[in-house]
Amino acid sequence: MIIYKMLEIKNLTKKYNNIRVVDDVSFIVRPGEILGYLGPNGAGKSTTIKIITGIIKQSSGKILYNNIDINKNIIEFKKKIGYLPEQSELYTHLTGLEYLQLTGRLRLIEEKLLNQKIEAILEQFDMNINMHLPISSYSKGMKQKILITAAILHNPDIILFDEPLSGLDVSTTSIIKNIITKLSSMGKIIIYSSHILEVVEKLCTRVIILNKGKLIVDNSVNELKNTMNLPSLDTIFEQLVENKDVSLISDRIVKITSLESIV
Repeated sequence: MIIYKMLEIKNLTKKYNNIRVVDDVSFIVRPGEILGYLGPNGAGKSTTIKIITGIIKQSSGKILYNNIDINKNIIEFKKKIGYLPEQSELYTHLTGLEYLQLTGRLRLIEEKLLNQKIEAILEQFDMNINMHLPISSYSKGMKQKILITAAILHNPDIILFDEPLSGLDVSTTSIIKNIITKLSSMGKIIIYSSHILEVVEKLCTRVIILNKGKLIVDNSVNELKNTMNLPSLDTIFEQLVENKDVSLISDRIVKITSLESIV
């Protein structure tokens, strides 16, 4: 039986100068799932997400949505995506309102509805006064609120979050986590990439861990904890990926900083 509206990544590979930064990765995300997409720096997380969004092209493999290769109609597929990149370049000469109007118009949202949605969301984010100021005057957290709004403004079916809580205060962090949970309950497909494993453990229904471009884990957090007999996702991650003596490394770095002469 065909399961519709699922996102399938099939034998995905991306090479740079014959180095596989994503190496034969396969997984499926279904409506209502929040998939935690994890790995150390350079593991291939952001590269995978950029391939899914169509920003960069894979070297081999396929991405299927509703059992159809997305490259058969990439423009239509992009309409279904909301994307919050880890590092975003905003047009800082625009106001928050102007930036979101630009985003909404590119998404072909009707003008009156667009302005209603922008003003209503920014009011909930306590940005209703600041939205008329240039983005260049915004704090990191304020910019992040604009980017999150831009990612979900058009009610996408698939939402890709890459470090969405960066720069946010405690209150806004709680709001964003609740938004993600509610979006998943509406049947959205959500991929959530982050280094904050405590949040991933509580928020995500399932986790994938990459290491050196390869998929090494695909399971629920509870199953992983039970199988590996470990208390948290942090300890699971450390055992599977890091394999480092953290105390020893930190001691060495502190000793190096205290050197007063060349040895």
